[in-house]
Amino acid sequence: MESSSDIPTSIPLDDWLAKLGQSTGAPGGGAASGVMLGIAASLLSMVAAYTPDGPRAAECGRRVARLRDESLQGSESDGILSAEFGAALALSADDPGRDARVRTAAVRAAESAARLGSSGTVLLSELRMLREIGNRSLSADLAVAAAALSAGLSGSSINLRANLRTARAHHASASELAELHAKAALLTEAHRSATQITDGLSAEFED
Repeated sequence: MESSSDIPTSIPLDDWLAKLGQSTGAPGGGAASGVMLGIAASLLSMVAAYTPDGPRAAECGRRVARLRDESLQGSESDGILSAEFGAALALSADDPGRDARVRTAAVRAAESAARLGSSGTVLLSELRMLREIGNRSLSADLAVAAAALSAGLSGSSINLRANLRTARAHHASASELAELHAKAALLTEAHRSATQITDGLSAEFED
């Protein structure tokens, strides 16, 4: 299992992408979703910085900067959990503790995806605000931010639902997963909204 120092998001981007491309799964798709959310937050921060709207834009910029840090920290944590999940899945089918280990790891991975998705859902409200007050000269950057947010939300949603399926397959109870299922439904709706905003912003550049 890799330690947190082995899977940071603070290493150079090309090194992180190289790790993402390896057959370790740590970081994996969940961590990548967190990075996409961080990219969305950075672009929203830039739009806010270019927006001469006084306190509203300035406060929005401060909030999305915090969400960027939150997303990247969540990405790093998700990479660590991916390593734990992979170690559990790699146990022999004959190991009497494998089922419980996989179930626990799957639930923890689902919780991680839900946390990342929650950051993305908050970013969605900031995107809506900047669509209203943002500097129109940065409309293309706002559209790219929306696309990155949609991708990050989609990735978090996919990972959450996949991890829930694995947890169920390894005998997690319905009550144990009820809250996570509710969060999965919220993520699906948030992704749908982000995609609609992306499409609307993108349509502004059609001939």
